[in-house]
Amino acid sequence: MTESFPYQTLANLVLAIHIGLVAFVVLGLVIIIGGNLRGWRWVNNLWFRLAHLATIAIVVAEAWLGIVCPLTTLEMWLREQGGEITYAGSFIQYWLQSVLYFDLPAWVFILVYSLFGALVLACCWLFPPRFKGDRL
Repeated sequence: MTESFPYQTLANLVLAIHIGLVAFVVLGLVIIIGGNLRGWRWVNNLWFRLAHLATIAIVVAEAWLGIVCPLTTLEMWLREQGGEITYAGSFIQYWLQSVLYFDLPAWVFILVYSLFGALVLACCWLFPPRFKGDRL
């Protein structure tokens, strides 16, 4: 094994976590809307909804402030420490990165993140989060 192995492994782990957070935001909204339409009470759990709202709020704030996501920064640093210059890597790494990273102008991301954040907020109004003891 080479010295770069731990860094590459950690970089791939950070990438997988990043993909997980993206999935949580996107699929979370689908679950919130679909779950409410089906009458699933658990989708309005206060902690689930707060975690979902906080995650997209951070993404929107980073976009508006022009801040690169700390997970992206950490992943790139780990890859650099492991001797990787580009994103060339394993098959799984290649596909995970192609799903997560797009080469578009910054304004596109700001618009998409902002609209998605607005949709999450609208769902908080349409389907309010509930405390454990709340009744419908």
